[in-house]
Amino acid sequence: MAAGVTVGVIGVGQMGGALVRGLVRAGVVTPEQIIISDSDPSKIRGLADELGVKVARSNAEAAWGCSYVVLAVKPGQITDVAGEIAAALTGDQTVVSVAAGISIERIRAALGKSEAALIRVMPNTPVVVGAGAFALAAPLVPQERVESLRRLLEPLGQVVLVEEAMMDAVTGLSGSGPAFVFVMIEAMADGGVAAGLPRSLAQRLAGQTVAGAARMVLETGQHPASLKDAVASPGGTTIAGLAELEKSGFRAAVVSAVKAAAKRAKEMSESS
Repeated sequence: MAAGVTVGVIGVGQMGGALVRGLVRAGVVTPEQIIISDSDPSKIRGLADELGVKVARSNAEAAWGCSYVVLAVKPGQITDVAGEIAAALTGDQTVVSVAAGISIERIRAALGKSEAALIRVMPNTPVVVGAGAFALAAPLVPQERVESLRRLLEPLGQVVLVEEAMMDAVTGLSGSGPAFVFVMIEAMADGGVAAGLPRSLAQRLAGQTVAGAARMVLETGQHPASLKDAVASPGGTTIAGLAELEKSGFRAAVVSAVKAAAKRAKEMSESS
């Protein structure tokens, strides 16, 4: 548990809510160390009732005195919210933006003369089960502040440091990626049902298969192609299935999906 650390989360929709749940469930902080705000009262009530976190009366109150202030509102709202909380911030605080496509420069301008450190983070929703992916971009932020945030987030998943120029690509890959994987799991389960399995069993086996394969990639360090080849025996079932994936353009479709999401993140950045 991070003693003495307080976290203000402004915006508790899908991503903000996942972060709050992940922090509490991983034991990183207690519910009493988190204060939340959102323009939707139902989201606030739901999370407060579920976890027992504190509720702020305004965005500025959620930011006041917190060690970390997480901006998890929609990208189109980020600069307005930054302006609202600017006067409440001090140089001892760290502002963490998880808004896709909104540059540090843009947020810094909205914060005005605030001396708070500003770090841009791209997380993903598996943080809620401690299996997330975080990319941090922190130009001009002291290393000790970056490392402090890294230690806070590591119980929730993998944390990497990247140049800010890479953040759109990160958004397309790991930010949007869980949705692509969920579609794959759903499709695998559908295939299992079509082959005769009960729906619940097919979904369980599909989910565990993807989880296990991902763990092999991360823990063995082997190239995915090598791991694939180890499963595909000559003339066997797996190579027959792989041939169908190639025939359907599966690989190209996944590449295109990541590129399309990254492109959209870049468009959002350029229009902000």
